[in-house]
Amino acid sequence: MTSFALAAAGIVALLGGCTASGEPLSAGQTSPASAPVRLWPDRKPAPPEEPGRGENLPATVPGVPKVPSGDIRKAPLLTVVKAQVAAGSSFDGAPQFDGATTRKIDACAGERARCPVLKPQYQDLTGDGKAELIVGIDDAADESLTLWVFTLRHGVVTRIMDAAATPLSVEIANGDLILREPTSTPGYATRTVYAWDPRTKTMALRSMEFDQADSPTSAPKRTP
Repeated sequence: MTSFALAAAGIVALLGGCTASGEPLSAGQTSPASAPVRLWPDRKPAPPEEPGRGENLPATVPGVPKVPSGDIRKAPLLTVVKAQVAAGSSFDGAPQFDGATTRKIDACAGERARCPVLKPQYQDLTGDGKAELIVGIDDAADESLTLWVFTLRHGVVTRIMDAAATPLSVEIANGDLILREPTSTPGYATRTVYAWDPRTKTMALRSMEFDQADSPTSAPKRTP
C-alpha cells in the first residue's frame, strides 16, 4: 500500500470514530431521559386571569397634541407627563403618585431643581428605526422609580410601558429595557427584562432572573 493510501485510510478511521481494528469508539454513558412528574395532579388549578388584567396594555395619552413629523422628540415632555399623570394607572385608573409628588410634577416648569421628572431618554425599542420616549419619575418618599415608555402611532403619543421599580440600574441592550433591583439576600439582585411584543404592541415582561453580584459597585453576574 502506498503512503498516500495509508494516509487516506487513517483519515477515514478518524472521521468514522473507529479504533485501529475498525471497531466503533464508545461516547460514554448518557443520562436517561425522564418525563416531568406532576406533583399533586388532583389539585384544582388556579383560574385563568381575566383578559387584560395585569397586562401592560397600550393606551393613547389624551390631551397631547399630535406629532405630524413622526419624531417623538418633538412631543413636549411635560405635557406628555402631566397628561399621563392625569390619566392615572394603566391597571385601574387610580393616581400613581401622592399629592406631594403630583404637585412637584405640576411645578416642574418653574422649579427644575425639585422636579422629579428625570432627563428624557430616546431609544429605539420597537425595532422600527425610530426612537421611543422613555420617562423616569423619581419618588423620594420610597425611592421608587416610575417608568413610562411612549411611542407614536400615526402621530398620536401612545404609552407602551407602565412600570414601577426600585432599581439599582436601568439599561438598554439590543432593544430590551433591563431593570436591576436589590433583594433582601446580600450579594444578589433581580434582573427584569422588558422587550417589545409585536402581538400586544407593548414592552412586555419577558424574563425575571436572580443574579449574583460580586460587590455593590459591580454588575451582577447572571446565574444559571
